Amino acid sequence: MNLTDLLERTAEQTPVGPPPLDTLYSGAARRRHRRTAGLVAAVAVVAVIGGSTLLTSRGPIAPVTSPTPAPAPPAMRMVGFGHAAIAVPADWPTNKSQCGTPKQDTLLIDDPSAALFCGAFRPAGVESVELYYGRPRVDFRADEKFQIGGVPAERQRTTCSVSNYPKANTTTCGSTVSIPSLKVWFRADSSTSAAEVDRMLARIAIVPDRTGVPSFQSLRVDLNGPTGSAYAAVLRQVGLKSQIYTLRSPNYPPGEVLKVSPAPGTMLKPGATVAVVVTS
Repeated sequence: MNLTDLLERTAEQTPVGPPPLDTLYSGAARRRHRRTAGLVAAVAVVAVIGGSTLLTSRGPIAPVTSPTPAPAPPAMRMVGFGHAAIAVPADWPTNKSQCGTPKQDTLLIDDPSAALFCGAFRPAGVESVELYYGRPRVDFRADEKFQIGGVPAERQRTTCSVSNYPKANTTTCGSTVSIPSLKVWFRADSSTSAAEVDRMLARIAIVPDRTGVPSFQSLRVDLNGPTGSAYAAVLRQVGLKSQIYTLRSPNYPPGEVLKVSPAPGTMLKPGATVAVVVTS
């Protein structure tokens, strides 16, 4: 078959008629719609970018800052006599006072300056906690009875007074909590506010798995300190052991307690040993 015959046969098989105008028109319309939609989308993207640029270019951009974190609460430590203890800031020193009057935030245990007779001024904003073991204090009166960890306790209401020596208008507030069955007393004083006294005393707790080294100065009779044997008996009552050491000291009666280690108020595991130094 030559090329002429092939073309004639193809022409016979191809339908002849008017062109499909509807199909052509609809195809062209679809192509125009796609082009228009693409153009609109491109314009919209440009508009968004341009608008964003305009919005963000009006003046300086404020830096992104994270919220200021709240200050961490101070580290605390437990101090007490027997199983009764109170939490105080870990950085508080002990017995920072003058004639028994605190000069800064402090823990008071057997404060040696309390025996001195002199006038001292408590600065404003000073908090203190005092621990006392043994007989009831003469100035204590129970205004409230409650329980701490299931153990009966008593509290004297918070009172405030204004100092006029050597500087007037400094108010100091204070209150005492007693745990009679354990012979332990907690005294809180504040030259900040009465609310601060309440916050300090709210930290009293009964600690079953720890026992605090008792004060030996609280066991004094008249001007004489307790004997080593008497203090050893108190240690046994709170679940601690004693190891007696002697030190020659002609200024004290034989057998009187001079020092203990760890210091009174230290919380130990039951059964721990306390070194007791007595005169010989």
